[in-house]
Amino acid sequence: MLNNIRIVLVETFHPGNIGAVARAMKNMGLSQLTLINPRVFPDPEATSRAAGAKDLLQQAQVVSSLDEAIADCQLVVATSARERTFDLPLMDLETAAQQMLSESPGGNIAILFGRETMGLTNAEMLACNRHLYIDANPAYPVLNIAQAVQLVCYELWRTQRKVLNTPTEPAPYPRQDEMTRFYTHLEKVLRATQFIIPQHEGRVLDKLKRFFNRARPEKTELGILRGILTSVEESLERKSGQSTSQHTSDKH
Repeated sequence: MLNNIRIVLVETFHPGNIGAVARAMKNMGLSQLTLINPRVFPDPEATSRAAGAKDLLQQAQVVSSLDEAIADCQLVVATSARERTFDLPLMDLETAAQQMLSESPGGNIAILFGRETMGLTNAEMLACNRHLYIDANPAYPVLNIAQAVQLVCYELWRTQRKVLNTPTEPAPYPRQDEMTRFYTHLEKVLRATQFIIPQHEGRVLDKLKRFFNRARPEKTELGILRGILTSVEESLERKSGQSTSQHTSDKH
């Protein structure tokens, strides 16, 4: 169950934090570590701080974008000390651990941890399905990244024993790369129907993406949505063909 849960660090500045995160993960049985554009890696300080978890550093995946890090994941959870305006379902640590462990047998899950100084950007939060909030002193709720990872991993380790004794059949959710293709298809159709006008685009695409990330359609539901979009495209093509045919007929 823990094997399908991935810790993703976004643009980590201090290499020692990467090593400390690897150690925290191995303490609690997690092994998937992905690094998005770390400032320095590999690095002796990371290796030193990892102690007995050097193998996690050796097998860590280093990627250049968030899309690449989460493409094969069906659930993406953002960690943030701040409440945002994106209206993602906000979960405490215990609730989040239960959901992640109940779904992990069905596919990969990513937990995002942001930069030491500024956390995750709004654009990165927008790519997520859920918002995980670690309860802390309101006067100073900001945790060191390794501490935050340790707390999340500990809760996953503690909760897995309960979930293991409660078999569930997870819903087949689409992976993030499938959702990305859906968003591209949706944008194409909305532009073709002139629902989106180039001069007045607004934030409709961001709002729709937020809605679908929050709703999390299952694979079959996503297939229905793609089918609807294809049907709209075919209808537009027929109308375009009829219009061309009528125009040609009028000339004669």
